Amino acid sequence: MGRKDLQKKGYLYDPERFADLVNGVVCAGRQVLAAEDLTELDSQAGQFSIAAYDEIVGGGSENTRDDVSGDGTGREQNDGSGGSTGESTRRDDINRGHGRNRNIRETKRANRKDRRRDLLRRAAFGVNFMVIGIENQEDTNYLMPLRCMSYDTAEYEKQAAQIRRKVRKSKKVTNAEFLSGFAKDSRLHPCVTIVLYYGEDCWDGSTSLREILDLEGIPPELRAEVNDYKIHLCEVRKFENTEVFKTDVKQVFDCLRYAKEPEKLYQLVANDPAYQAMDPDTYEAIVEYTGMNELMKVKEYGEDGKVDMNEIAKGLIEMGRRDGIERGVGQGMIKAITELLEDFGQIPQRVLDLIQNQDDPATLSRWLKSAAKAENLAEFEQNM
Repeated sequence: MGRKDLQKKGYLYDPERFADLVNGVVCAGRQVLAAEDLTELDSQAGQFSIAAYDEIVGGGSENTRDDVSGDGTGREQNDGSGGSTGESTRRDDINRGHGRNRNIRETKRANRKDRRRDLLRRAAFGVNFMVIGIENQEDTNYLMPLRCMSYDTAEYEKQAAQIRRKVRKSKKVTNAEFLSGFAKDSRLHPCVTIVLYYGEDCWDGSTSLREILDLEGIPPELRAEVNDYKIHLCEVRKFENTEVFKTDVKQVFDCLRYAKEPEKLYQLVANDPAYQAMDPDTYEAIVEYTGMNELMKVKEYGEDGKVDMNEIAKGLIEMGRRDGIERGVGQGMIKAITELLEDFGQIPQRVLDLIQNQDDPATLSRWLKSAAKAENLAEFEQNM
């Protein structure tokens, strides 16, 4: 896990922010989830592991108690010795099944692929609960629906494995329940994964499993039966209604949205008192998410340990103006170079691309001098 993921995980690790994020992004601001409803879960609980699958299916068909009585009923019979022959047979069958498949399971465990979530919490709702995961994305992941499905499937597998252990120990389950490792009235707790995308470009990947399936030529009757799996995607930089947030998650989302517009960012900071007394971890999250690392150099703490972003926002505006001037000068030099070279004839496309894609002022200045002195295009290209 990279430094950025750790920063994000650290910021949203706070239960107040985690609950606020879920309420704002998923519930449109409705206060459905409270911080005290959340319980921390190890992110490994969401790993996809063949070992978890093995725990569910056990030894496969060997872990059965079909006709353990020998009378075709599948029910246990007592042999008068104080124990049941069915119970003994069942244990023997399980032991034989584990023995035959031990090597296979060990090989699978050695080759398993860990799928760790960035954040995982259990949210209580009365006597019930659900599992909520958060995934942070800097770039588009074109397999995100499959990735989220594997996370959620692994969570369900983990729950099923826990149920299986209880069912297999019970003497009051039916044959079908024992074989399934799941009683008729057993239930899994729901799981959802929220994908937070911080990229500057729009997410151009899929948001459902069907979008990455090649269904061309598949008869419509069969195509309609293919199950879908949708992801809950939040494009943070495009999220406009930040009033749904009740914590400083609002300030983080707003700063990301206006990171490339310093004038608007300053107006935002100047009119919102929250920016004048910001928690240091919120400030650092903004710096990390926006990539504006220069802000760390000018961070100043007040007497209360908070950070005031007013002066910092002014600095951003000045930096933005300087960048604009530099870009304007650069574009002017590019235009002058191309006009000088056009006197020699048509500029080769490869040379034109190099000139137009160059953003270093020193290089452009050197090329401008070279274009003014060159006798022909070949000479200029040689001196580039």
